[in-house]
Amino acid sequence: MASTACRNGIVQKGNSKSSSFKSRPHPSPSLGSAIRRSSSASYAGNDGVPGRVRVAVRLRPRNAEETVADADFADCVELQTELKRLKLRKNNWDSDTYEFDEVFTESASQKRVYEVVAKPVVESVLDGYNGTVMAYGQTGTGKTFTLGRLGDEDTSSRGIMVRSMEDILADVSLESDSVSVSYLQLYMETIQDLLDPANDNISIVEDPKTGDVSLPGATLVQIRDQQSFTELLRWGEAHRVAANTKLNTESSRSHAILMIHVKRSVVGREEDLSSEINHASHLIKPSKPLVRKSKLVVVDLAGSEGHMLEEAKSINLSLSALGKCINALAENSAHVPLRDSKLTRLLRDSFGGTARTSLIVTIGPSPRHRGETASTILFGQRAMKVENMLKIKEEFDYKSLSRRLEIQLDKLIVENERQQKAFDDEVERIHLEAQNRISEVERNFADALEKEKLKCQMEYMESVKKLEEKMLLNQQKQESNGVIHDKYTGEEPGASAAEDIAEIRKLLQNEIHMRKTAEEELNKLKSRLGQYTESGSCRDAEMSKLHKTLEDETLQKRKLEEEIVILRSQLLQLTFEADQRVNSSGVPPPWDIISRGFPAIEGSAETLKMQKCLERGEFGNTFTGLDKHSQFRDSGNGQKAPITKLFEQVGLHKILSLLESEDANVRIHAVKVVANLAAEEANQEKIVEAGGLSSLLMLLRSFEDETIRRVAAGAIANLAMNEANQELIMAQGGISLLSTTAADAEDPQTLRMVAGAIANLCGNDKLQMKLRSEGGIRALLGMVRCGHPDVLSQVARGIANFAKCESRAATQVRFIRCTATGVKSGRSLLVEDGALPWIVQNANNEAAPIRRHIELALCHLAQHEVNAREMISGGALWELVRISRDCSREDIRSLAHRTLSSSLTFRAEMRRLRIEF
Repeated sequence: MASTACRNGIVQKGNSKSSSFKSRPHPSPSLGSAIRRSSSASYAGNDGVPGRVRVAVRLRPRNAEETVADADFADCVELQTELKRLKLRKNNWDSDTYEFDEVFTESASQKRVYEVVAKPVVESVLDGYNGTVMAYGQTGTGKTFTLGRLGDEDTSSRGIMVRSMEDILADVSLESDSVSVSYLQLYMETIQDLLDPANDNISIVEDPKTGDVSLPGATLVQIRDQQSFTELLRWGEAHRVAANTKLNTESSRSHAILMIHVKRSVVGREEDLSSEINHASHLIKPSKPLVRKSKLVVVDLAGSEGHMLEEAKSINLSLSALGKCINALAENSAHVPLRDSKLTRLLRDSFGGTARTSLIVTIGPSPRHRGETASTILFGQRAMKVENMLKIKEEFDYKSLSRRLEIQLDKLIVENERQQKAFDDEVERIHLEAQNRISEVERNFADALEKEKLKCQMEYMESVKKLEEKMLLNQQKQESNGVIHDKYTGEEPGASAAEDIAEIRKLLQNEIHMRKTAEEELNKLKSRLGQYTESGSCRDAEMSKLHKTLEDETLQKRKLEEEIVILRSQLLQLTFEADQRVNSSGVPPPWDIISRGFPAIEGSAETLKMQKCLERGEFGNTFTGLDKHSQFRDSGNGQKAPITKLFEQVGLHKILSLLESEDANVRIHAVKVVANLAAEEANQEKIVEAGGLSSLLMLLRSFEDETIRRVAAGAIANLAMNEANQELIMAQGGISLLSTTAADAEDPQTLRMVAGAIANLCGNDKLQMKLRSEGGIRALLGMVRCGHPDVLSQVARGIANFAKCESRAATQVRFIRCTATGVKSGRSLLVEDGALPWIVQNANNEAAPIRRHIELALCHLAQHEVNAREMISGGALWELVRISRDCSREDIRSLAHRTLSSSLTFRAEMRRLRIEF
């Protein structure tokens, strides 16, 4: 008999085309790359990959009734697991042998059944193929146990549905991918929604072009975590039709159909191929994002035994129609009766279509039900002959590409504007410097020429005056000598006078010659001045070089002086530390205390450096006579900080002036001192009045040093805790600077300071519209890319402050609406800027500060009725229900409870979902 069965083709031998479930099926490299390179939005035109329906058999152990009733009879089934064969006994000496892809004994675990039968299908779904896992068998043989077991009491008993979703959620990225679920039952040839029992007659829609089957009326729920999926399964199972039959006390009387839709974003392969062909090209097109849409269908078929006549007819009708379709496909018939039943219409893609299909056949060991067991085995044998043609469905993700290009364009625009402004400033600076140098050189040459001219004139006048005096003196001498000579000799003075006159004439000629020489020298100087004027450019370069050398020497001298001061301050710091070791009080220095969560200056040595720089600044290198050790000693209890003494002894204006120092170290120490002063509320008003806020904003605008930006942002965050300062920060463009810093910075501590400043600004009711219009909310949401818990905590605090202000505004609007008609408010600005998905995702964050702020934000957003619909569609309702039940803080739990109770929209949705509240 067994050999006859083999000749008739009923039994599959070892040389058949069957293969093990354990190997993950993949298309060949050429076919797979061809599939991934396809840009078609539909199945048409894609090359398919052949894949036969895989069939496994699972034997149920004897139950209590069979153990008693069949105690004297052997099992009608004998399994040969090593050969993957099954023997069905006809009698004690004859049996039929059948071969399957896998054979499971009654001791097989749920995990092994899943990994062998369903996991290859799930992996194919993650690769972009459609997949089907179906259980077929007699009533009470374990179909629902194999597929739909939740495993609440024993996690090892989890069924295929639960384990499939665990693998899917572990592989996808919820930021770029999406997973949604529909849960249906086919009862009495009517498709009913198990997630919405009121929707009890869903129609089937077929695409006339592709033949795809869809159920547009079915509820589609987005899945974010495994717990929500398990709750959906539990909710659906509670509404599934079940009855007490002879073979099972809780027999499912309907066909359950779970549809898991997976949408994944991938990168197109055309760009990779082009880059491989031409490695030398620098102009490679940007990658085109693709979306792969796949579907996993898990079908739990009902047994053939019906509770009522009409029920049994309906079940047998659908199962019979399914059997006819499989027979037609196995025999390669030209006509496949897919339209005879709604079950076959739903499964048209699973048998003979484009899906990868696995069938698990469940049987019992009792010889009393040998006929049903044989029918089930023959059904599985015929299903093994069905061949499917697997295909991938890909579509271009134009929205993602557009969004990414917009972000890149915004960054390029900001960078271009920044570079253009820096270029314009540098050109203007060079132009002014050149004009100043030219003016200085012209002025120096004019002064030198005028001095030389005056010098020549003075020398000339002095020479003439001396000659005149000498001439008069000579005349007087000659006259007196002539009179005396005449008196004693009696000679006439005519001869000597003539000689004197000749001598005077000679001297006069010499003076005239000298005057001409001076005039010639003056003309030469004038010509040289012309030459100097003509060669002004050359002298300008020489003067620039001299000025640069002088500036370098001045800068070097200043640096040496500052290094001397720093070395002196370090010596004083060592002296202070030695004194501190002697001090038995053990009280930590007060400058180590952090105000409002923002860091102070690291130690007193930097404070001492600042004081020395301030003392030296514009008044030379001498000290002002301050007692160096008095900065560190305790006057009373030893609690006065060096920062406060520095503020009192030196003055705020000198500290702020060092923010513009050319030395980076001095500038860093100065901004740290200002940040520490800003941490005290008593100093904030003085800092703002002295222009400290403008100086801090200037540092954010002008400097790219990470330390300066971090400490400046921390100081601004401290100042932003005062409401009057918040308006000044907004008026001076502070939110735009903070947003730009948030976009450029990568350091978590810098991002924490910036997020803290924006979070403080979010708590001001008057600034909300301006804060949002200048990009404050987008800047907050952009900083979540860092992922650091401290940064996320500040972001969550800012969102909670903003939502609280909106909640107060909504309450005022509701009050005004009661007294004046026509007053209307819009939806939340947070929702418009896309903050809701991140809020829902982090509502149950492990970090308590983040979770607390997010829970408050959700409660405040939900108080505005216009936000209710979007919050429901975004999954926030489930989080609100969880907060009202499980939140550790009583005030937040009460707030969530009041919010859900007061919202008509939330209450209606909870009634629809049958959520007890």
